[in-house]
Amino acid sequence: MPRYAMAIDLSLCVGCAACAVACKMENEVPPGVYNLWIREREVGTYPDLWVEFRPEQCLHCENPPCVPVCPTGASYQTEEGLVLVDPRKCIACGACIAACPYDARYLHPAGHVSKCTFCAHRIAQGRLPACVETCPTLCRTFGDLDDPESPVSKALKEAGRMDVLRPELGTRPKLFYLNAPSKKGLTREKEVRHD
Repeated sequence: MPRYAMAIDLSLCVGCAACAVACKMENEVPPGVYNLWIREREVGTYPDLWVEFRPEQCLHCENPPCVPVCPTGASYQTEEGLVLVDPRKCIACGACIAACPYDARYLHPAGHVSKCTFCAHRIAQGRLPACVETCPTLCRTFGDLDDPESPVSKALKEAGRMDVLRPELGTRPKLFYLNAPSKKGLTREKEVRHD
């Protein structure tokens, strides 16, 4: 059974938001809510100043805090490690939204919680997630962590530096950031969401 993960090489991301647009189109995400967004961070001080673009979305944690709090079982984890929501079982109580430390879930206008699925419907067809397939700089890789020949395994092995968001929480995210600059010298951070 595969164990899916994604890696994003921040040294290659240019903040074009093609991934966010592809996600919205592929998953029919309504205006005003987001499965994926871009965080911009200004790093350094003049004259050594640059902008880092960091796409953020559900991290498909190995230890997802959103799953055990769901009273109906609508939030669940597949054998492959994908963290999903069954909209037919969801009562929109918001417990999983509150439990997610990454703000990756939202209340869909149709009356259920939604989030990034790593395009589970595409994976089932043997295709890549839309954000991976669309990225013009090829900064995103996806695959099976248990397969040493998968693109994501190779990217993790070859990365100069690897980070996950908020590792101290013990959620064990399966979205990895590669070649991220250190937070030392961070001057400003803002979130950009594209409709």
